[in-house]
Amino acid sequence: MSTLAEVPPVKHKREVLDQAVIRFAGDSGDGMQITGSQFTNTAALYGNDIATFPDYPAEIRAPAGTIPGVSGFQLHFSSNEVYTPGDAIDVWIAMNPAALKVNVADLKANGILSVNSDSFKENDLRKAQMTSNPLEDHSLDKFRLFSVELERLTRRSLEHLGLDAKSMDRCKNFFALGMCYWLYNRSMEPTVRWIEDKFKNKPLLVEANKLTLKGGYSYCEATEAFQISYEIPPAQLTPGLYRSMSGNQALALGFVTAAQKSGLTLFQGSYPITPASDILHELSQYKDFGVMTFQAEDEIAAVTSAIGAAYAGALAITTTSGPGMALKTEAMGLAVAVEIPLVICDIQRGGPSTGLPTKTEQADLLQALFGRNSEAPIPVLAASTPADCFWVAIEASRIAVKYMVPVIILSDGYLANGAEPWRIPELSDIPDFPVKFASDPNGFLPYKRNPQTLAR
Repeated sequence: MSTLAEVPPVKHKREVLDQAVIRFAGDSGDGMQITGSQFTNTAALYGNDIATFPDYPAEIRAPAGTIPGVSGFQLHFSSNEVYTPGDAIDVWIAMNPAALKVNVADLKANGILSVNSDSFKENDLRKAQMTSNPLEDHSLDKFRLFSVELERLTRRSLEHLGLDAKSMDRCKNFFALGMCYWLYNRSMEPTVRWIEDKFKNKPLLVEANKLTLKGGYSYCEATEAFQISYEIPPAQLTPGLYRSMSGNQALALGFVTAAQKSGLTLFQGSYPITPASDILHELSQYKDFGVMTFQAEDEIAAVTSAIGAAYAGALAITTTSGPGMALKTEAMGLAVAVEIPLVICDIQRGGPSTGLPTKTEQADLLQALFGRNSEAPIPVLAASTPADCFWVAIEASRIAVKYMVPVIILSDGYLANGAEPWRIPELSDIPDFPVKFASDPNGFLPYKRNPQTLAR
């Protein structure tokens, strides 16, 4: 039986670019985050500088095919230094009409638009509140439109495996990913290895996803619709060992490093809240480094548990977002009054009030500076990039234990979930800041001040 992988390739042109911005968009269940993450990992392994922006719906799970349910992942990768995920899109993969409608204004004129034409039926258009089919009404003429029957081609790649239609359709994101790998001359091997590890206990899914990935790549090789592919050379990064790192991962590793450099045990007391929860998840994996994590029943219990741990001599942190900061306020004032070294991470999100948990915002600065009753000054640090979160975590910890004061770190949903290459530093290059504990209780006056500077 013939498959897409056996179709002979067509000769195509290849053009060298210095950068590209690509966006994957579809339903929450279309695997857009996985697709974007895999392309990101491949770009990072290739040596490109990268910046990403995952975009999740604020709803728990909107109806399939509707505008509120659109999930997206944007990646900016380049042979030069990258500072943002990019504004205008060069290549856009739209899995349904809703994804098309939400994102169409961001695509550059003459940009590449690849759509899943199988999802542009009358019912799909109605869910996306479209009165006509954009694939037929010439509204997309300013783009290079590639109408691809993703579902049909995916099923064709997998028809010999005996899977049901629903299971086969779940693989279509890997078909789109394979197309993008061909478009930018990227190896499929990193993703193949990921599939083999991710689904190692489900060999049929391993085979299905690998076939679909290779099917998308082979489709572009075999069809004459794609006349050109692109090459983006590696970036000239500072030599070293790099990893793709999100802001929340960097914060977690920064705190583990700070604990090692201070000689203290790391304690995190937190209540789960988007987009800060990943820090708790990440740190819970570092028990081998003596890290203690505590999932509290609410925000007040979270911060007061951290205060208790700090009082007992731990490097204590608590993580939250804007609504949680409001609930922690009184306890933060207590930490100021009793001079407790505590680090509070505010991973900002859309507000006010409960707001939009999956949308980013940078509007908590005044709350961080002045959001406590009476006079309770707290140092506030703000991270500039996902990788910078690592260094900010270390610096906040150093300030907290040196000056016996709570410190607030401001990050946000974009930094928390976005990723960039992070050069793993040498531990010897990071200064120690050992903590000395008072051993003689006689004459120990923790509140005694220098009469001239008022410093302790």
